[in-house]
Amino acid sequence: MHVFVTGATGWIGSAVVDELLDAGHEVTGLARSDASAATLERKGARVRRGDLDDLAGLRAGADEAEAVIHLANKHDWANPAESNRAERAAVETFADALTGTGRAFVLAAGLSTLATGRPAAETDLSPAVGPDSHRGGSENLALEYAEKGMRVISARFAPSVHGVGDHGFVSGLVAAARKHGVSGYLGDGTKAWAAVHRTDAARLVRLGLEGAPTGSLLHAVAEEAVTTKEIAEAVGRMLDVPVVSVAPENGAEHFGFVGRFFALDMSASSEHTRELLKWAPFGPTLAGDIEAGAYA
Repeated sequence: MHVFVTGATGWIGSAVVDELLDAGHEVTGLARSDASAATLERKGARVRRGDLDDLAGLRAGADEAEAVIHLANKHDWANPAESNRAERAAVETFADALTGTGRAFVLAAGLSTLATGRPAAETDLSPAVGPDSHRGGSENLALEYAEKGMRVISARFAPSVHGVGDHGFVSGLVAAARKHGVSGYLGDGTKAWAAVHRTDAARLVRLGLEGAPTGSLLHAVAEEAVTTKEIAEAVGRMLDVPVVSVAPENGAEHFGFVGRFFALDMSASSEHTRELLKWAPFGPTLAGDIEAGAYA
């Protein structure tokens, strides 16, 4: 099928584009720059120039395609309200274009705040509702259209989608370890993150696009709970630096912006996702990736 992908040259999106093309799908990717457009063209994808604020362009991209995968996000940590606004506006635009067409809409979502004291499950609904909530409440907004002639699938990504070239949370932890000469974890290090290798996450998105029923909440999770201490120990072995506990009140100072996420328990199960899609992740573990030099 012909798929319109936002975030097509991003960390996850570029792997999704590769996965789709390898499976024989046609791809049009949203590109903000000449460099991004050239990257897509080299892969054999079509290009639509624009960004998340170009709502007319997003609508046209959806109208011309047989499915939409929405992975772009502004990720403006200094102005989260703007990121939330843009995300909600984009989802509203896609929903307006796809309602009644029977076409698929896959959107990216996260796993934080879904559950307390246990791994999040696919049955847990997001507490983010309304335009002022996290990501503009985009997942719940999209699910409102699940029974309106639009196949809605939410792909909830683990906080660590890891691999060579990752500039996300783990790279921030590595940067902090280099800066301070120690690899830190907060408190007793028992908070835990779910994790998945980038290629496994991309394959999950494709499988969800091809076969998940409307209203599906899919968890891109290979490892359910990697403790923050285990992550710090892997970074310590990679850099050959001591591993130490950092007082929680010093997390922001020591780790920078990633400190607030390192303080969260973001574990999650993917049991239902695996059964539904026959998805079996086979990429390296997070600790294995770190120790092998993915973040060196």
